[in-house]
Amino acid sequence: MSAHLVAEIERLVGLGSDADDVLRAVVAALAREPAIEWAGILFLEEGALVLGPEAGVAAPARRVGVPVSYQDVVVGELAVDGDADRELLQRVAALISTHVLLGWDTGGEAWEP
Repeated sequence: MSAHLVAEIERLVGLGSDADDVLRAVVAALAREPAIEWAGILFLEEGALVLGPEAGVAAPARRVGVPVSYQDVVVGELAVDGDADRELLQRVAALISTHVLLGWDTGGEAWEP
């Protein structure tokens, strides 16, 4: 996974599109990377991770996951199957955090991106 991919994801996040569309585009971009077979975003719902948007063909034995946090609260996980640099995944997780939050149950509490 390259810095070029992170720049592409920054562009996708910056488009201001619907959160679902952005997250689908992000996992598709990740899955297009030669070293990544599958990418998915899991939302934390009632204490359990629930799979949301995904792309590629899953190979769970090669899975790497990083938490997605919003204001120091974990709201989900970014997971990929394949050879991925953990630091770059953490950067992507930070970039998509507000979009993942939209899929997370905020318990009725107001939030600002």
